[in-house]
Amino acid sequence: MELKTAAALRRLRLISAPEAASFLILLVCVVLKSTTDFNAVPVMGMVHGILFIIYVLFWADAWNRARWPLGRSVLYLVLSVLPTGGFFAERMLARECEAAVAAARAAQEQAESGSGADAQAVTSA
Repeated sequence: MELKTAAALRRLRLISAPEAASFLILLVCVVLKSTTDFNAVPVMGMVHGILFIIYVLFWADAWNRARWPLGRSVLYLVLSVLPTGGFFAERMLARECEAAVAAARAAQEQAESGSGADAQAVTSA
């Protein structure tokens, strides 16, 4: 897996927790609007809407780069519409991102050591 894929997973991971938190705050604001005179729903609705759109854009980019199977991609999308699902997505993406970075670094080191060995063989011959 290349570093651009790891970066796409990291972006999705970084937006998933704030998106989930904004969803929970929006739910609290809806309850407060119904029970008190406090009405922050328009503001929190816009904040959550923007974060959700960013999440979906980052999800599409990560799906395209990581070549997830359909089940995993749908899971990440479904987690974004559940009130606490973004927190679970963040944890899953953290593990996947660490694995992607480790694989990218291993591939890079293997490529560097392979090209270094070729150059050393040429100079010694």
